[in-house]
Formats: sequence, structure tokens, C-alpha cells
Amino acid sequence: MDFPEIVDQFESGVEFYSEEIDFELQNEEEIAEWIMQTVADEGKKFHHCSFVFCSDEYLHKINLEYLSHDDYTDVITFPYAENPVEGDIYISIERLKDNARSLGIPFLHELHRVIIHGTLHLCGYTDKTPLDKTKMTEKEDFYLSKLPS
Repeated sequence: MDFPEIVDQFESGVEFYSEEIDFELQNEEEIAEWIMQTVADEGKKFHHCSFVFCSDEYLHKINLEYLSHDDYTDVITFPYAENPVEGDIYISIERLKDNARSLGIPFLHELHRVIIHGTLHLCGYTDKTPLDKTKMTEKEDFYLSKLPS
């Protein structure tokens, strides 16, 4: 007798949304695979992650409401489980564009860096101390080099 496969409340995977801006990520499937491979390379199981691309004001409100920080940022990560990895990552597209301009780098490079930065937070990495920041940057650079072109 064959039994039907039981499916969780939602499918495992990576989802991309936008709030208060008109933004659509190119190559979603490749980016999702890259994210899930990064999690696997970190020795974690992957369950689910949502990326929400938003405006500065939208992310600022989240920063105030949930973290009590009255400043603008490029990314906020909300990890719900570390193994299997599950969480939400909010990214301000406006902030990324400003950062890319001021750093003199392409927008897509900055976007990919922040996507993998949030993913590494979901895997348990922090960037609170100078040593943590150095390790995070090294990991970002390593996984950016694995991004399919």
C-alpha cells in the first residue's frame, strides 16, 4: 500500500517578496539554490527563508518596532531556527543603492553581499565584535565567489 507524502504547512524553500517598492530579483532560482547550498556548506539543514525587499522607511519601522533601533540599515535578519535554518530577511533596496554608489561598486554585488550576509546570520554568525565582523566578511567573500554568474 502506498501512502501519500505528507507536506509541511508550507513548502521548504526560499521565497522573495517586495514591500513598498517595485523590485524584482533576477535569477531567483539560481539565487535560491546558492542560498540553500551555502546553508548546506555551513553544515546546516535548510527549511525555509523569506527575503523581503523593501524601502528605507519600511525597514526603519521594523527596526524601531522590533529592535528599538532608531536608525536606517540595509538588512535585518530574524532567525526562527538555526538547524534546520528558518527565518526572514528584510533588505532595503534604497539603502543598498546608496551603499553601492558610495562604495563605487555595482548594485548587484552589494545586493548579493547583503543576501549572503543575512543567510550567514541565519546560520548563526554574528557581527557584533571586530573579530566576528572579520569572520563574517571572509565568509561573505567566500560564498560570493561561489555565486553562479
